[in-house]
Amino acid sequence: MLLRLSIDLLWYREDHLQTSQRIANMISAVVIVILIVATAFSGAIFKPGEWYQSLQKPSWTPPNWAFPTVWTILYAMIGYSGWLVWTIAGPSLVFALWLLQLLFNAGWSYLFFGRKRMDQAFADVMALFATIVAYIFLTWSITPLGALLFVPYAVWVVIAAKLNHTVWKMNPGRNHAKS
Repeated sequence: MLLRLSIDLLWYREDHLQTSQRIANMISAVVIVILIVATAFSGAIFKPGEWYQSLQKPSWTPPNWAFPTVWTILYAMIGYSGWLVWTIAGPSLVFALWLLQLLFNAGWSYLFFGRKRMDQAFADVMALFATIVAYIFLTWSITPLGALLFVPYAVWVVIAAKLNHTVWKMNPGRNHAKS
């Protein structure tokens, strides 16, 4: 359904474009979907597992079902925002920030769950937040919708950063995998 909605939005927005531009926009949409899926795949590879389950967590930790639900919605918004920026601005600083936030996003799961380095994951999530804020700020002049699509992402990353920091501080000595 999400794919059908995306295709409908692409054609609706582009009804005045030439066929070659439509094809280019469809190809860029496919590439962006691939990048989003690759980023999300990091979370599928580096799962919470027993180590995370054994950690002390604050009472306000979201329930386990919330994470895939929220991330699915956010990834759709992240992808659509990136596609808007690409189709309007093309290769640009703003699109480079969009790509950079994907790297920080994917890196967090690797650092937190893969390497069990809560300290490095916290540094990563702070860099992710800074990248998101810069992206929102710079995107506003290109496409306000593209910027607004990142606001819920920024909010979720603040929650994730606070949770990362709190779990790290609640579990001294558990900041790395034991040999």
